[in-house]
Amino acid sequence: MEARIVVSAVCVFSRDGRLLTVRKRGTDRFMHPGGKPEPGESPAHAASRELEEEVGIVVGPESLEPLGVWIARAANEAGRDIEATVFTAPGTYDPAEVHAAAEIAELRWIDPAAEPEADLAPLLTDHVLPLLARRP
Repeated sequence: MEARIVVSAVCVFSRDGRLLTVRKRGTDRFMHPGGKPEPGESPAHAASRELEEEVGIVVGPESLEPLGVWIARAANEAGRDIEATVFTAPGTYDPAEVHAAAEIAELRWIDPAAEPEADLAPLLTDHVLPLLARRP
């Protein structure tokens, strides 16, 4: 069995309550902005760095709110699992001010209460969206 892929991810919400998802170049699944930590980097620091690199949102690691840690099937690496530490970015964001950068090919804002589309990552469909549905 291969080792789990450790990642950090961030829930980013628009002013109307939609959740930001991203699709990386060369892949077909939408997921949270985020990625793998660099050596010695904490989950929050990795999340903060990846958020800025991928979508241009600058949030200090101390401002990210922990949402949970889950094991899920990797969206883009067959037969692998991820161990994801997921955070929520503070406040809300104007979709017009968020942009795809680095390896991000496409952004999509989704209604977290809607039926999940088939092209969402398992972390979203199996863990994060059900949790968000239970929150006030």
